[in-house]
Amino acid sequence: MGWFSKQREESSPKVNWVHLTSEEELRKAIEESTEKPILLFKHSTRCSISMMALSGFESRWEGTDEEMTLYFLDLLRYRELSNEIERITGVTHQSPQAIVIKNKEVVYAASHSGIDARQILKLTR
Repeated sequence: MGWFSKQREESSPKVNWVHLTSEEELRKAIEESTEKPILLFKHSTRCSISMMALSGFESRWEGTDEEMTLYFLDLLRYRELSNEIERITGVTHQSPQAIVIKNKEVVYAASHSGIDARQILKLTR
């Protein structure tokens, strides 16, 4: 583990990520959006820009599991799942990327430095 990874673990708040690994889980998540909003966060684990966007999101996130479920997609392991998200939502793939779905509709999509945890949280309050 490198210094940056260790420091990030120690300094970032705990965000309750649910890891997406299958199309079935994706479909259930989208169905869940009829009860509460969901966030799909696409992250490239080898990209420093993606790491900065993820760290920025986690450090600013103040939401709860009751307000929104946060789904994490490791793009290097599950790239085809990202393609399925693009097909279902119509949001062109980018990395890093945050997509919020509420009532099966995209209500927020941003990538790179445009990902704003506070703006995402406003969608639930």
